[in-house]
Amino acid sequence: MSAKEATISARLDRLPATRTIWWLVTLLSIGAFFEIYDFFLNTYIVPGLVKSGLLAGVRIGIFSGPATFFAATFGGLFIGTIVFGFAADRFGRRFIFAFSLLWYSLATIIMAFQTSTPLLDFWRFIAGIGIGVELVTIDTYIAELVPKHIRGRAYAFSQTVQFSVVPVVALLAYYLVPRQPFGLDGWRVVVLIGGTGAVVVWFLRRGLPESPRWLLQHGRFAEAERVTAEIEARVKRDLGGVELPPPLATAAEERETSGRFGEIWQAPYRARAIMMMVFQFFQTIGYYGFASWVPTLIAEKGFNLKGSLLYAFLIAIANPLGPLLAMTFADRIERKWLIVASAAAIGLFGIGFAAAPSAWLIIACGLLITLAGNIFSFAFHAYQSELFPTRMRARAVGFVYSWSRLSAVFASFLIGWFLKEGGVPAVFALIGAAMLAVVISIGGFGPKTSGLQLEEIAH
Repeated sequence: MSAKEATISARLDRLPATRTIWWLVTLLSIGAFFEIYDFFLNTYIVPGLVKSGLLAGVRIGIFSGPATFFAATFGGLFIGTIVFGFAADRFGRRFIFAFSLLWYSLATIIMAFQTSTPLLDFWRFIAGIGIGVELVTIDTYIAELVPKHIRGRAYAFSQTVQFSVVPVVALLAYYLVPRQPFGLDGWRVVVLIGGTGAVVVWFLRRGLPESPRWLLQHGRFAEAERVTAEIEARVKRDLGGVELPPPLATAAEERETSGRFGEIWQAPYRARAIMMMVFQFFQTIGYYGFASWVPTLIAEKGFNLKGSLLYAFLIAIANPLGPLLAMTFADRIERKWLIVASAAAIGLFGIGFAAAPSAWLIIACGLLITLAGNIFSFAFHAYQSELFPTRMRARAVGFVYSWSRLSAVFASFLIGWFLKEGGVPAVFALIGAAMLAVVISIGGFGPKTSGLQLEEIAH
């Protein structure tokens, strides 16, 4: 890579955090907004699916009802991340961002019209594949576009936008799931709203440039230079014509047209991959064990359908507040320790939720779990995208992330079994043990990444 080519990464990393930079993050986040809507459909429509007879209640058996529906989603996510995670490395961040968006949008719309449990689960599985690809693509896209000094805040802001949809889907479910608007079951209307909304985002992709880092890796130097110059020009206009600071010194990567899966098992990436595999396997049990089962867990504590949806909505309000709060300290605290602290908080507040004897304590503990959970979420999404080089970033992130999707398939049945045999306290004992494994893996073996250039971390 020539000196001129090597400076492109340095030029991107020295950019001030102006309106242009935040607008690029916003465009990606709006796409993820509908992806998160689609993902959290599980949490809020399951009571309606049980009521309509498409799913059996959790106490009928661990291989029926919500567990199979959740497992279908996470099974699709697993295939999307491990089988198609390479797609953004091969075909580009911008193209795969738009393609996977349409994929899961169409599959979700089809799912809304299913009248049998097998077909419901099948189309949920297909939608999950698209969501899995999108998750990997957005994580790698943001890491490569934003300057190093705001990577933490960029991920926190992105997740603030993304998770602001959770109260929306919770409120829609509260009003629609118990009813039959337009002669349709309420859960179908909730699903259709998310599926059709994602189509709108397709048109927003025109404002997104391809990642200059990805273009460099594929030998498209002129395009990388043009995109970088356009971003610089827009940032300069934001600053009123003030000259930009000089490029930073950078550790340039060797140019390769594509990364190889085998590189994941070479130093220093082997140790990072194993650490993240362990982390991802257990974090899903802890994080989604609560987030995906909120209404069901509340219902198991003795509340009716309408009450469980209302309390779930009140808890859901906290979803965007966690990463919004984290924007004040996202780049001041080392990423690995932020993950450790928030994981420990989830475990501790979970104990409070399990023991809570009243509605207000349930809501309070649920809010605290949600705040900690979404700080945890933004931090690890940023962290895993920083650990691997551009040439294999999407492939490596997809591989390690797939372990969370794999564990989620089994976690759906595992949580169903714990809930059936031991009730809510048993579920949170499981969550606490999973978060302890998270603390040990990241706290004991994770490298530091905050404030470092991607190329520096890669070496």
